[in-house]
Amino acid sequence: MPAIVAIIALFVGLALIGTDTYTVIRFVVSILALIIAVFAWQAKHWWWIIPFVAIAVLWNPVLPIDLGSADLWLGLQYIAVVLFMSAGILIRVADKE
Repeated sequence: MPAIVAIIALFVGLALIGTDTYTVIRFVVSILALIIAVFAWQAKHWWWIIPFVAIAVLWNPVLPIDLGSADLWLGLQYIAVVLFMSAGILIRVADKE
């Protein structure tokens, strides 16, 4: 579920890059990337932790990283969508009951 919300936020963010409202998108994507990283840890899919920590750092609105070009952000948005989609399909955490 967090992957789906992140994908929606990233697609909405495509139209908002360069605006003040994009800060909200950055918060959402950064937090959801950390949630997916925790799910990857719980599922013992260690290789997924690195890309999602990187997404959390790049989309971090508290200490923003200025990449300059809006074209670069557009490309990163699509890469992040593919990563969230893949993780949503492949990472499964067992219920603890």
